[in-house]
Amino acid sequence: MKTLLIKRLFVLAILAALLLAGGLAWYGNRPLAIEPLPKNVNVTPGMHLKSLSVMLEREGVVGNAQAFWLLGRLTGKGGKIKVGVYTLDQPLTPLELYGKIERGDVSQAIVQFIEGWNWREVRAALASQPLLQNDSARMSEAELMQAIGADERHPEGLLFPDTYFYAPHTSDIQVLRRAYRLQRDKLLAAWEARAPGLPYQTPYEALIMASIVEKETGAAFERPMIAGVFINRLKLGMRLQTDPTVIYGVGERFDGNLRKIDLQTDTPYNTYTRAGLPPTPIAMPSEAAIQAALNPAKTDALYFVARGDGTHVFSSNLQAHNRAVNRYQK
Repeated sequence: MKTLLIKRLFVLAILAALLLAGGLAWYGNRPLAIEPLPKNVNVTPGMHLKSLSVMLEREGVVGNAQAFWLLGRLTGKGGKIKVGVYTLDQPLTPLELYGKIERGDVSQAIVQFIEGWNWREVRAALASQPLLQNDSARMSEAELMQAIGADERHPEGLLFPDTYFYAPHTSDIQVLRRAYRLQRDKLLAAWEARAPGLPYQTPYEALIMASIVEKETGAAFERPMIAGVFINRLKLGMRLQTDPTVIYGVGERFDGNLRKIDLQTDTPYNTYTRAGLPPTPIAMPSEAAIQAALNPAKTDALYFVARGDGTHVFSSNLQAHNRAVNRYQK
Protein backbone atom coordinates (compact mmCIF):
# COMPACT_ATOMS: atom_id res chain seq x y z
CA MET A 1 0.00 0.00 0.00
CA LYS A 2 2.77 2.39 0.95
CA THR A 3 4.70 1.52 -2.23
CA LEU A 4 1.59 2.17 -4.34
CA LEU A 5 1.10 5.59 -2.70
CA ILE A 6 4.71 6.53 -3.39
CA LYS A 7 4.31 5.52 -7.03
CA ARG A 8 1.15 7.60 -7.37
CA LEU A 9 2.82 10.62 -5.80
CA PHE A 10 5.77 10.18 -8.13
CA VAL A 11 3.45 10.06 -11.16
CA LEU A 12 1.59 13.13 -9.93
CA ALA A 13 4.89 14.97 -9.47
CA ILE A 14 5.91 14.11 -13.03
CA LEU A 15 2.55 15.24 -14.37
CA ALA A 16 2.79 18.51 -12.43
CA ALA A 17 6.30 19.11 -13.79
CA LEU A 18 5.10 18.41 -17.34
CA LEU A 19 2.14 20.75 -16.92
CA LEU A 20 4.42 23.46 -15.53
CA ALA A 21 6.91 22.97 -18.36
CA GLY A 22 4.12 23.04 -20.92
CA GLY A 23 2.56 26.13 -19.39
CA LEU A 24 5.87 27.97 -19.32
CA ALA A 25 6.64 26.93 -22.91
CA TRP A 26 3.26 28.31 -23.95
CA TYR A 27 3.82 31.50 -21.95
CA GLY A 28 7.39 31.95 -23.16
CA ASN A 29 6.42 31.81 -26.83
CA ARG A 30 3.21 33.87 -26.62
CA PRO A 31 3.56 37.52 -27.80
CA LEU A 32 3.39 40.05 -24.99
CA ALA A 33 0.62 42.65 -25.09
CA ILE A 34 2.90 45.71 -24.93
CA GLU A 35 1.05 48.99 -25.35
CA PRO A 36 1.81 51.54 -26.56
CA LEU A 37 4.74 50.81 -28.86
CA PRO A 38 7.49 51.88 -28.94
CA LYS A 39 8.24 51.64 -25.21
CA ASN A 40 11.52 52.25 -23.41
CA VAL A 41 12.43 50.26 -20.30
CA ASN A 42 15.43 51.04 -18.12
CA VAL A 43 17.37 48.10 -16.68
CA THR A 44 19.48 49.69 -13.98
CA PRO A 45 22.75 48.54 -12.34
CA GLY A 46 22.17 46.11 -9.49
CA MET A 47 18.83 44.93 -10.85
CA HIS A 48 18.28 41.19 -10.38
CA LEU A 49 15.72 38.86 -11.96
CA LYS A 50 13.00 39.49 -9.37
CA SER A 51 13.26 43.27 -9.48
CA LEU A 52 13.49 43.16 -13.29
CA SER A 53 10.27 41.15 -13.45
CA VAL A 54 8.46 43.53 -11.08
CA MET A 55 9.66 46.56 -13.06
CA LEU A 56 8.50 45.05 -16.36
CA GLU A 57 5.05 44.34 -14.92
CA ARG A 58 4.86 47.89 -13.54
CA GLU A 59 5.80 49.31 -16.94
CA GLY A 60 3.12 47.24 -18.68
CA VAL A 61 5.58 45.05 -20.57
CA VAL A 62 4.72 41.71 -18.95
CA GLY A 63 1.32 40.93 -17.50
CA ASN A 64 2.55 38.67 -14.72
CA ALA A 65 5.87 39.30 -12.96
CA GLN A 66 5.79 35.91 -11.24
CA ALA A 67 5.44 34.00 -14.52
CA PHE A 68 8.20 36.03 -16.16
CA TRP A 69 10.47 35.48 -13.14
CA LEU A 70 9.77 31.72 -13.09
CA LEU A 71 10.50 31.44 -16.81
CA GLY A 72 13.84 33.15 -16.25
CA ARG A 73 14.74 30.95 -13.29
CA LEU A 74 13.93 27.69 -15.05
CA THR A 75 15.68 28.65 -18.29
CA GLY A 76 18.80 29.94 -16.48
CA LYS A 77 18.52 33.50 -17.78
CA GLY A 78 18.40 35.24 -14.42
CA GLY A 79 22.15 35.81 -14.19
CA LYS A 80 22.54 37.30 -17.66
CA ILE A 81 20.91 40.70 -17.19
CA LYS A 82 22.68 43.55 -19.01
CA VAL A 83 21.92 47.09 -17.92
CA GLY A 84 20.78 49.83 -20.25
CA VAL A 85 17.71 51.33 -21.88
CA TYR A 86 15.86 48.88 -24.13
CA THR A 87 13.56 50.18 -26.84
CA LEU A 88 10.68 47.77 -27.53
CA ASP A 89 9.40 48.80 -30.95
CA GLN A 90 7.60 45.64 -32.05
CA PRO A 91 5.67 42.75 -30.43
CA LEU A 92 7.88 40.07 -28.90
CA THR A 93 7.54 37.02 -26.68
CA PRO A 94 8.94 36.69 -23.13
CA LEU A 95 11.73 34.47 -24.47
CA GLU A 96 12.56 37.03 -27.17
CA LEU A 97 12.61 39.74 -24.50
CA TYR A 98 15.02 37.66 -22.43
CA GLY A 99 17.18 37.22 -25.52
CA LYS A 100 17.26 40.97 -26.07
CA ILE A 101 18.34 41.58 -22.47
CA GLU A 102 20.93 38.77 -22.62
CA ARG A 103 22.50 40.23 -25.77
CA GLY A 104 22.53 43.74 -24.33
CA ASP A 105 20.58 44.96 -27.35
CA VAL A 106 20.19 48.43 -25.85
CA SER A 107 19.32 51.79 -27.36
CA GLN A 108 21.19 53.44 -24.50
CA ALA A 109 23.84 51.86 -22.28
CA ILE A 110 24.76 52.90 -18.73
CA VAL A 111 28.02 53.58 -16.91
CA GLN A 112 28.16 54.48 -13.23
CA PHE A 113 30.73 56.65 -11.46
CA ILE A 114 30.53 56.04 -7.70
CA GLU A 115 31.20 58.77 -5.14
CA GLY A 116 34.56 58.22 -3.50
CA TRP A 117 36.07 56.53 -6.57
CA ASN A 118 39.46 57.72 -7.75
CA TRP A 119 40.48 58.27 -11.36
CA ARG A 120 41.99 54.80 -11.64
CA GLU A 121 38.63 53.28 -10.74
CA VAL A 122 36.84 55.50 -13.24
CA ARG A 123 39.17 54.35 -16.01
CA ALA A 124 38.51 50.72 -15.10
CA ALA A 125 34.76 51.33 -15.25
CA LEU A 126 35.09 52.92 -18.70
CA ALA A 127 37.26 50.09 -19.98
CA SER A 128 34.70 47.51 -18.79
CA GLN A 129 31.97 48.95 -21.03
CA PRO A 130 31.82 46.84 -24.23
CA LEU A 131 29.55 49.37 -25.98
CA LEU A 132 31.69 52.40 -25.14
CA GLN A 133 34.68 53.47 -27.23
CA ASN A 134 37.56 53.77 -24.78
CA ASP A 135 39.29 56.67 -26.58
CA SER A 136 40.61 58.18 -23.35
CA ALA A 137 42.92 55.18 -22.84
CA ARG A 138 45.04 56.30 -25.79
CA MET A 139 45.41 59.90 -24.60
CA SER A 140 47.96 61.56 -22.42
CA GLU A 141 46.61 63.37 -19.38
CA ALA A 142 47.10 66.74 -21.07
CA GLU A 143 45.27 65.57 -24.20
CA LEU A 144 42.43 64.21 -22.10
CA MET A 145 42.00 67.43 -20.14
CA GLN A 146 41.90 69.42 -23.36
CA ALA A 147 39.38 67.01 -24.87
CA ILE A 148 36.90 67.40 -22.00
CA GLY A 149 37.37 71.18 -21.85
CA ALA A 150 39.17 71.28 -18.50
CA ASP A 151 41.76 73.87 -17.50
CA GLU A 152 43.09 71.72 -14.65
CA ARG A 153 46.10 69.46 -15.11
CA HIS A 154 44.78 66.26 -13.51
CA PRO A 155 41.30 64.66 -13.82
CA GLU A 156 41.12 63.47 -10.21
CA GLY A 157 37.94 64.66 -8.51
CA LEU A 158 36.72 66.67 -11.50
CA LEU A 159 33.95 64.24 -12.48
CA PHE A 160 30.51 64.15 -10.91
CA PRO A 161 29.61 60.72 -9.48
CA ASP A 162 26.38 59.72 -11.21
CA THR A 163 24.76 57.29 -13.66
CA TYR A 164 25.45 58.23 -17.29
CA PHE A 165 23.48 57.01 -20.28
CA TYR A 166 25.06 56.80 -23.71
CA ALA A 167 24.24 55.45 -27.14
CA PRO A 168 26.16 52.30 -28.14
CA HIS A 169 29.59 53.00 -29.66
CA THR A 170 29.78 56.50 -28.19
CA SER A 171 33.25 57.78 -27.30
CA ASP A 172 33.97 57.79 -23.58
CA ILE A 173 35.20 61.37 -24.06
CA GLN A 174 31.56 62.44 -24.41
CA VAL A 175 30.69 60.80 -21.09
CA LEU A 176 33.73 62.32 -19.37
CA ARG A 177 32.92 65.76 -20.77
CA ARG A 178 29.37 65.58 -19.36
CA ALA A 179 30.65 64.38 -15.97
CA TYR A 180 33.24 67.18 -15.88
CA ARG A 181 30.74 69.91 -16.74
CA LEU A 182 28.24 68.65 -14.19
CA GLN A 183 30.85 68.61 -11.40
CA ARG A 184 32.09 72.06 -12.40
CA ASP A 185 28.58 73.53 -12.39
CA LYS A 186 27.75 72.05 -8.99
CA LEU A 187 31.06 73.23 -7.52
CA LEU A 188 30.64 76.79 -8.81
CA ALA A 189 27.04 76.98 -7.57
CA ALA A 190 28.12 75.83 -4.12
CA TRP A 191 31.07 78.25 -4.18
CA GLU A 192 28.72 81.18 -4.78
CA ALA A 193 26.64 80.16 -1.73
CA ARG A 194 29.60 79.33 0.53
CA ALA A 195 29.86 80.28 4.17
CA PRO A 196 32.06 83.30 5.00
CA GLY A 197 35.58 83.05 6.35
CA LEU A 198 36.63 79.78 4.75
CA PRO A 199 40.39 79.17 4.21
CA TYR A 200 40.10 78.50 0.47
CA GLN A 201 41.49 80.71 -2.26
CA THR A 202 39.74 78.95 -5.14
CA PRO A 203 36.84 76.56 -5.82
CA TYR A 204 39.45 73.93 -6.68
CA GLU A 205 40.81 74.04 -3.12
CA ALA A 206 37.25 73.49 -1.86
CA LEU A 207 37.00 70.48 -4.20
CA ILE A 208 40.19 69.05 -2.70
CA MET A 209 38.70 69.40 0.78
CA ALA A 210 35.42 67.85 -0.38
CA SER A 211 37.29 64.80 -1.67
CA ILE A 212 38.95 64.33 1.73
CA VAL A 213 35.61 64.69 3.51
CA GLU A 214 34.14 62.11 1.12
CA LYS A 215 36.81 59.55 1.99
CA GLU A 216 36.88 60.20 5.74
CA THR A 217 33.38 59.09 6.66
CA GLY A 218 30.74 56.65 5.54
CA ALA A 219 28.12 58.44 7.66
CA ALA A 220 26.59 61.15 5.47
CA PHE A 221 25.37 63.25 8.41
CA GLU A 222 28.97 63.62 9.68
CA ARG A 223 30.31 65.31 6.56
CA PRO A 224 29.80 68.90 7.80
CA MET A 225 31.50 68.05 11.13
CA ILE A 226 34.46 66.38 9.40
CA ALA A 227 34.80 69.46 7.18
CA GLY A 228 34.56 71.71 10.25
CA VAL A 229 37.44 69.88 11.94
CA PHE A 230 39.72 70.13 8.91
CA ILE A 231 38.89 73.80 8.37
CA ASN A 232 39.70 74.52 12.02
CA ARG A 233 43.05 72.80 11.52
CA LEU A 234 43.83 74.80 8.39
CA LYS A 235 43.01 78.06 10.12
CA LEU A 236 45.35 77.21 13.02
CA GLY A 237 48.15 76.02 10.73
CA MET A 238 47.84 72.44 11.98
CA ARG A 239 48.54 69.58 9.62
CA LEU A 240 45.45 67.77 8.41
CA GLN A 241 46.92 64.34 9.27
CA THR A 242 44.28 62.40 7.37
CA ASP A 243 44.92 58.79 6.37
CA PRO A 244 43.02 58.83 3.02
CA THR A 245 45.49 61.33 1.55
CA VAL A 246 48.41 59.14 2.61
CA ILE A 247 46.75 56.10 1.05
CA TYR A 248 46.24 58.04 -2.17
CA GLY A 249 49.93 58.93 -2.19
CA VAL A 250 50.89 55.28 -1.73
CA GLY A 251 48.82 54.51 -4.83
CA GLU A 252 48.52 51.03 -6.27
CA ARG A 253 51.07 49.72 -3.76
CA PHE A 254 48.48 50.11 -0.98
CA ASP A 255 47.40 46.62 0.13
CA GLY A 256 44.69 47.63 2.59
CA ASN A 257 47.06 47.99 5.55
CA LEU A 258 48.33 51.49 6.34
CA ARG A 259 51.67 51.15 8.11
CA LYS A 260 53.70 53.50 10.28
CA ILE A 261 56.33 53.74 7.54
CA ASP A 262 53.61 55.01 5.16
CA LEU A 263 52.74 57.82 7.56
CA GLN A 264 56.43 58.75 7.82
CA THR A 265 57.29 58.55 4.12
CA ASP A 266 56.92 61.96 2.50
CA THR A 267 54.83 62.30 -0.66
CA PRO A 268 52.93 65.32 -2.01
CA TYR A 269 49.80 63.73 -0.50
CA ASN A 270 51.16 62.91 2.96
CA THR A 271 49.30 65.35 5.21
CA TYR A 272 51.27 64.06 8.20
CA THR A 273 54.55 65.33 6.73
CA ARG A 274 53.19 68.34 4.81
CA ALA A 275 51.02 71.26 5.86
CA GLY A 276 47.94 72.46 4.00
CA LEU A 277 45.88 70.73 1.38
CA PRO A 278 47.30 68.09 -0.99
CA PRO A 279 47.90 69.24 -4.58
CA THR A 280 44.79 67.63 -6.09
CA PRO A 281 41.59 65.95 -4.95
CA ILE A 282 41.99 62.32 -3.93
CA ALA A 283 38.61 61.04 -5.17
CA MET A 284 35.29 62.05 -6.71
CA PRO A 285 33.38 63.94 -4.03
CA SER A 286 29.61 63.82 -3.97
CA GLU A 287 27.49 66.96 -4.07
CA ALA A 288 26.87 66.49 -0.33
CA ALA A 289 30.63 66.48 0.35
CA ILE A 290 31.07 69.66 -1.71
CA GLN A 291 28.29 71.31 0.26
CA ALA A 292 29.91 70.22 3.52
CA ALA A 293 33.30 71.63 2.49
CA LEU A 294 31.71 74.97 1.65
CA ASN A 295 29.15 75.06 4.47
CA PRO A 296 30.87 73.22 7.33
CA ALA A 297 29.48 72.72 10.80
CA LYS A 298 30.40 75.40 13.32
CA THR A 299 32.47 73.51 15.84
CA ASP A 300 35.53 73.91 18.05
CA ALA A 301 36.54 70.28 17.41
CA LEU A 302 40.07 69.63 16.19
CA TYR A 303 40.17 65.84 16.40
CA PHE A 304 38.03 62.82 15.67
CA VAL A 305 38.40 59.08 16.10
CA ALA A 306 36.39 56.23 14.60
CA ARG A 307 33.98 54.41 16.89
CA GLY A 308 34.08 51.29 14.73
CA ASP A 309 30.49 51.61 13.54
CA GLY A 310 31.14 54.11 10.74
CA THR A 311 30.76 57.17 12.98
CA HIS A 312 33.28 59.24 14.94
CA VAL A 313 33.85 60.85 18.32
CA PHE A 314 34.85 64.53 17.99
CA SER A 315 37.08 66.31 20.50
CA SER A 316 38.18 69.91 20.93
CA ASN A 317 41.46 69.15 22.74
CA LEU A 318 44.18 66.51 22.66
CA GLN A 319 43.43 65.13 26.12
CA ALA A 320 39.81 64.33 25.25
CA HIS A 321 40.93 62.92 21.94
CA ASN A 322 43.43 60.60 23.60
CA ARG A 323 40.71 59.33 25.93
CA ALA A 324 38.51 58.58 22.92
CA VAL A 325 41.40 56.82 21.18
CA ASN A 326 42.02 54.66 24.25
CA ARG A 327 38.35 53.76 24.43
CA TYR A 328 37.63 53.04 20.77
CA GLN A 329 40.99 52.15 19.20
CA LYS A 330 42.98 50.38 21.90
